[in-house]
Amino acid sequence: MSDLSETAEKTTEMTLWMHLDELRKRLMYSLFAIVVGVVIAIVFADFLLELLARPIGGYENLLSIQVTENFSVYFRVTLLGGFIIVLPFILIQLYLFIAPGLTQQERRWVLTAVPFATALFLTGAVFAYFVMLPAALPFLTEFPGPNVLPKWKDYVDFVTSLIFWIGLSFETPLIMFVLAKLGIVDAKGLLKFWRYAVILIAVIAAVATPTPDPINMVILMIPLLMLYFLGILLAYFARREKPTTEEKLD
Repeated sequence: MSDLSETAEKTTEMTLWMHLDELRKRLMYSLFAIVVGVVIAIVFADFLLELLARPIGGYENLLSIQVTENFSVYFRVTLLGGFIIVLPFILIQLYLFIAPGLTQQERRWVLTAVPFATALFLTGAVFAYFVMLPAALPFLTEFPGPNVLPKWKDYVDFVTSLIFWIGLSFETPLIMFVLAKLGIVDAKGLLKFWRYAVILIAVIAAVATPTPDPINMVILMIPLLMLYFLGILLAYFARREKPTTEEKLD
């Protein structure tokens, strides 16, 4: 019996180390991919920097003070650009890590979700750039007081953070659909949770919204609420079972 227990413990230990080794491998692949993505983003760095400066009126409305400021901004923008470029590859690495614990059908659903996850992130990034920024910047720059001349680094930190976190928030319906497919959640339970979801979304909007006024907070809350209820609808279709032959005859 002692030999059997020792063998079981060794098997469990090996399995744990195998999982950790797999996680390390996937993280290394993802890190290497981000490095490649950053190199690609460097080619378009000038365009990306000019693109980020457009919502506030261009470089002439920004101020760079510190010696290292331009370098840190350059690195942050190319890092975000590189991440977006290789996002599908990173999602595939995540899929490969969790795939051994899934059934064949579950693997198919999770793998199918990869291109949709990329599309949703890009949709959120576009929403942040074309909707949130035009709504927030006038409020921030035209608020009563001295003329605002934002620091280049502070401005880019604010814009890239907004784009990144809103891009992630747009993944909500897809995550809900996949979790429903895996049997972790269902539409009925998510619908019962809607009051708490509204409070949680309000908190997220308050944190992610760059301005303290309720108008911009509502601008962000509306699509997040729509995405949550869309996720409930997708979760319903994900868990809806096909009728059996006997049910069809009835």
